Amino acid sequence: MSDLEVTRQGSIAILTANRPEARNALSLEMRARLTDVLHDLEQDDSVRCLVLRGAGDHFMAGGDVKGMADTFKSTPEQIRKQYMLRIHDLHPIMFAMRRMPKPIIAQVAGAAAGAGVSVALSCDLVVAADTSFFSLAYANIGTSPDGSATFQLPRTLGIKRALEMALLADRIDAKKALDWGLVNFVVPAAQLEAETMKIATRLANGPTFVYGQAKKLMYQSLQRDFEAQLQAEGEAFAACAARADFREGVMAFVEKRKPTFTGK
Repeated sequence: MSDLEVTRQGSIAILTANRPEARNALSLEMRARLTDVLHDLEQDDSVRCLVLRGAGDHFMAGGDVKGMADTFKSTPEQIRKQYMLRIHDLHPIMFAMRRMPKPIIAQVAGAAAGAGVSVALSCDLVVAADTSFFSLAYANIGTSPDGSATFQLPRTLGIKRALEMALLADRIDAKKALDWGLVNFVVPAAQLEAETMKIATRLANGPTFVYGQAKKLMYQSLQRDFEAQLQAEGEAFAACAARADFREGVMAFVEKRKPTFTGK
């Protein structure tokens, strides 16, 4: 059985981290495979929405902490070099998720901890079970956050709450995560899959190219100045206007009917 599984429901791809015995912690092998799978899904035009979830009771526990103990046989300098390589192995995953020109939904059950928080944040929408929790628990094992957490959390929560998560390393329950803006939706645990797929279906039936442009504009606005962002908005709108879904959307509005988008 693979530690990563991809299934399909129509134009929705469901990517499952499949190491439930380890709370779906990202092994070194999983990191490389996850990057490859994300690249394949990015290039697959038949995929119009991606759902990312964990097998079993938890979303993702981040790095494989038990495996980290094996590195202590090395010298401090060897350990430093080894972890520099390990951390950089995570980065292509975050880049691929941010670049993906179609919506990604995190379906979060149980724990999203460590790098699992970063993976959830790298998704465009987060649907969480009411029994789920988020924990940036790096301080509990004596290290600082990685996986883009220190970039994404201050921009999502504000600096004070981001530091609260990093310094105190407490569990953030689903209600607080919703209040803070860490997740978009909180649903009863028994309805998590159904509610996630309801949102995914809505997105998969939408104007996929438009979603990709909106996603790119929003994320790139975090680094652009005002003038550059307005220029990018104009270019994106014009690119959308030249496509079939824009014609369909406008004509549906004029004809007072629901549009049927093809993603083209």
